[in-house]
Parts: sequence; structure tokens; C-alpha cells
Amino acid sequence: MLNLEKVYKAQERIKNIVVNTPFAYAPYLSEISECEVYLKKENLQVTGAFKIRGAYNKIATLSESQRACGVVAASAGNHAQGVALSASKFGIKAVIIMPDSTPLTKVNGVKNFGAEVILAGTNYDEAYAYATKYGKENSLTFVHPFEDEEVIAGQGTVALEILESAQDLDAVVIPIGGGGLISGMALTLKSLNQNIEVIGVGASGAPALKNSFDKKQPIDSLSVRTIADGIAVRDTSAITLGYMLKNVDRCISVDDEEIASAILFLLERQKLVVEGAGAVGVAALMHNKLDSLKGKKVAVVLSGGNMDVTLLSVIIEKGLLKSGRKMMLTVTLIDKPGSLKRFTELLEELNANIVHIAYDRTSISLEYGDANVTVHMETKGEEHQDKIRKVLKSEGYLRG
Repeated sequence: MLNLEKVYKAQERIKNIVVNTPFAYAPYLSEISECEVYLKKENLQVTGAFKIRGAYNKIATLSESQRACGVVAASAGNHAQGVALSASKFGIKAVIIMPDSTPLTKVNGVKNFGAEVILAGTNYDEAYAYATKYGKENSLTFVHPFEDEEVIAGQGTVALEILESAQDLDAVVIPIGGGGLISGMALTLKSLNQNIEVIGVGASGAPALKNSFDKKQPIDSLSVRTIADGIAVRDTSAITLGYMLKNVDRCISVDDEEIASAILFLLERQKLVVEGAGAVGVAALMHNKLDSLKGKKVAVVLSGGNMDVTLLSVIIEKGLLKSGRKMMLTVTLIDKPGSLKRFTELLEELNANIVHIAYDRTSISLEYGDANVTVHMETKGEEHQDKIRKVLKSEGYLRG
């Protein structure tokens, strides 16, 4: 069984490989959440996520004969890089099975650490099935991302580092997906201070582990859909659930809109790139899911920062629209010289900065002689946008 001694041994094994990541006070987040909030920045870890801790500890505990044969893992992201880098440190073979849909940047990231990549299956579960079969056929040791006590012990070292920086915490907020991180951290925290409340935060689009925790029995999901791909786990692990039921106080969930707003907040206010899975704890604080912690000292784990840049750009764009810093509208003009010029001059007078404009005179919904103009512009908030709409309406550009 996993115990605190195993976590200390893991810390000794990995100390020259992993980064003791920053644990820092977050003043603005503390202000809006009415808590004293500290962020454990595992997004700044050597592979961009905490996963290197468990992966390296697992490989370090293998026998010489097992290492000689090599290791295999299934992952589309952080665990893959953790296993690949760990294997390279020991000079052993690593094969990573990734779903066919894995972005090229993630595939190349794993290859850069020297691992062989095989694309198989349309999702993680199919890649996992292929990896276990491939491992048996080729005598490779399978390194599970969370259902392994040495992996869990490695993840528990995050808690040791937090307690080295702050012993008087009231609560620690931890992302949950497969349960490896929270299992190791919760055991460590409760072993050293029973009074610390341990709270798991998952994505509402991947509810298996939270539902299982609430019902105290494994409950798998039929499907998962969330921008927090690092915690998009469909099936519940009986092993990690068992540790959670012993040491975790409660679990909550946040939706994709809340996660996206937390990603944007961390980027703007904390100057940190944090992936969806890593931002769920901040999302919970920002959206009043943890009101019982007001006035208390709280640590929040930012579990990773390997954010897909395409998704990040979408989140930024949507965030600008929601916060009133960008605006899009369509107006109908008479298709004659000077109409568009007058419209853009009016926007200039209103201090709206046009970033994109489209002119359409062929839509079947238009009367002959009319044109639709769709304009994207930068604005200064909702009050500014209300003024723009009011003036455009008074000038006859907007109806209703």
C-alpha cells in the first residue's frame, strides 16, 4: 500500500530531475475570491506538467532487466512527455502510443525526448488498449498515467514541496481526472496535517471521478467532452478512488466556460500559460464554487501548461468578445459610393478601432441595391459598446 515513506523515497529519487516549482502568492485572485491564495506552478515544470514526477519515480523503481527491455505508455500529452524524458535519463527504450488525432506539436514533443511514437486508435481508451497489447507482445513494462502506486507516490511530492513553503494552510485545491495527482497529494497532506482540507476539482464534461467520489463507488462515463483534455478521463480507477475516499474531503466541478475564463485570467493577470486541466482550481475560486474558503489560506495546484496554441487563440478571442473588448456587428447599407466611408467615419468618431471588415452585395436576403457590411472592432468595454449601438441606431444603421 502507498504510504508517506514511499512519497519521501520518491522525492529523493526525483530531486535532481524535476524542478521545485514556484509557490507564490496571487494578490488579485486573493482579492476577488476573498481568500489568501497561493499558486503551485507545475506549469513551469521541466516538461510543462507534474507528470514527470510519477513517470520518473516509476521507471527508477524498475529492475535492471525491466529497464533493459524498455517501457511503453499510452498518452496524448503530458504523461507521454514525462515517460519519454524519464526513459531518456536512464538510457532505455520508450514507446508511446498516441491517438491518431494527436496534434503534430505533441507528437514531435515526445519524439524530441527520444521516444518512439506509434499512432493508434481514435481516442485515449483505444490507444491504451493498443499499448497494453503492444507491451505484452514486446516485453515492455507498461507505465500507467495514474493507476500505479509508484506513479502516485511521485505525484505526492508536489504536496511535500507545498508544505515546505507553507505549513499553515487551510485547504489545497487539486485538479482531478484519473486521480493520480490528488491521490498522492491527499495522502501526503493528511499524513502530515489532518486539518488541511483537500478539494478536488474536475471538468463537468468529464464527470466520472467526481460522480464516483460522490457515490463512493466507480462510475464510468459514456463519453467525455471538455477543453481540459488533461483531465478528460472516461473511466474511473478503483485504485485512485480508494485513496480519494480515505483522504479527500470533497470534489466539485467547473464547466468549459469557467475554465476558459480562468485560462484567460491566468494569462492576463498572472502572466502564466496554463492548460485547461491546470486552470480548474482557479476557475472554481473565480466562479464562487469555493465560498466556504473565504478568509482562509489556500493553495491551488496549476498542474500543467502545455496548452494547444490553436485552442488558446480561440479562448482569447472569445474572452475579448465577452469582456467587451471586441465587438462584431452587421449593418445594411445602400450600395453606392460614399456609404461605406460615412459608416467607417462614424465608427472612427466613436473611437472604435476596426480590425476586420467584410462587404457583401450578393446575399439572397438582400434587396437589390443594398449591401451587408460586417465589421469586427476593438472597443473599451460594455459601456462603450452600448454607446456605439445607440449612435448607430439613431443614424439608421441598426434596427430594433
